[in-house]
Amino acid sequence: MAQVTGKYETIMVLSLTAGEEAVKGLVDKFTTLISNNATIDSVDDWGKRRLAYPINDETEGYYYLINFTSKPDFPAELDRVYKITDGVLRTIIVVREENIKMERRQPAKKEESQPVQAEAPAAVAAEVPVEVEVPAPAVEPSAE
Repeated sequence: MAQVTGKYETIMVLSLTAGEEAVKGLVDKFTTLISNNATIDSVDDWGKRRLAYPINDETEGYYYLINFTSKPDFPAELDRVYKITDGVLRTIIVVREENIKMERRQPAKKEESQPVQAEAPAAVAAEVPVEVEVPAPAVEPSAE
């Protein structure tokens, strides 16, 4: 039986309140977890950035992006571990675009379909009243 895998992308925003060493420990923890259960395609360390809005009274966070290939059940486990780990402000795991393109390339079944006839535009326009606003002419001040 063929083994089904998919390409995923995860971005994590980590808290800076515990210090740089705690951030590096969390990054190592998650990269180890992902590498044990998946194949890491690329890693991008975005570093310390300002948050769009305060999260838990914090205005800055440490951003880290990982692209990986895994079985479809692993992202749910990764999300579970994200949620129970202290120091993680926000995370997201998404299916990368490449998977979606592959699904679209599959030939679709040809169905016998009836052509759809559009209504005449005049019939539609007759039902909807149109109000047009005409701007008032500009009045020039008189010289007195």
